Amino acid sequence: MSIKHFLLWLPMIALAFANATLRELVLIKHFSEFRAHQVSTLTLIILCSVYIGLIFPVMNIQNSRQALFIGLAWVVLTVVFEFSLGRFTNKSWEYLFRDYNLFAGRIWLIFLFCLFLLPYLIYLVKNK
Repeated sequence: MSIKHFLLWLPMIALAFANATLRELVLIKHFSEFRAHQVSTLTLIILCSVYIGLIFPVMNIQNSRQALFIGLAWVVLTVVFEFSLGRFTNKSWEYLFRDYNLFAGRIWLIFLFCLFLLPYLIYLVKNK
């Protein structure tokens, strides 16, 4: 992954914060906290899909292996950022890991899986 791919990841932080703001200002009023988080995760997948689709020509991905590597790097950056910010704001480890429990209906792992696959899937679509 190049510095360009890192820089292209940074706006996804802004998308995530905008999405979280939408969740807190709108979704929480219409859904339970639990359901609002689920809907918010789905809207973040959509936002990131659109964003990655728009920036894809700038990414200059040469092959499927590179696309998968970029996706993996973005997932690692996202998790490191999430846990760093969480610990910086004094969130407990239990709180931070809560969204990773698929068996409890938390679907954050689905977002991370989509983030991993999106560069690859868009690469496949654009190169067929």
